Amino acid sequence: HVQLVESGGGLVQTGHSLRLSCAASGRTCSDYGMAWFRQAPGKERQIVAAITSSGSNTIYADSVKGRFAISRDNAMTTVYLQMNSLKPEDTAVYYCAAGLLFSTSRGSYKYWGAGTQVTVTV
Repeated sequence: HVQLVESGGGLVQTGHSLRLSCAASGRTCSDYGMAWFRQAPGKERQIVAAITSSGSNTIYADSVKGRFAISRDNAMTTVYLQMNSLKPEDTAVYYCAAGLLFSTSRGSYKYWGAGTQVTVTV
């Protein structure tokens, strides 16, 4: 079992930055691919970015390419999402997820955090 705890959300103005963290604990966290998803009010949960267990490959949603960066620490127990040039449409609850596959599909991720709210004002 893997436990995930997100932190770093908050209220920021357009154009500013935030860095989200996801602390993973439990068995063999380094074996899991990790991802960030987000869910805005009234919308489905969607992929933001994913990273392989080794950290060597990443993938991003088109809407965040060039603005967001996903990374993980050397111990592979913490995953980060650096969010720059934030826009009001980035407002959502951001969820960390862990799974054995490197995927953009929600169904590929078995473990989920409780989420952290990110609100971007104009």
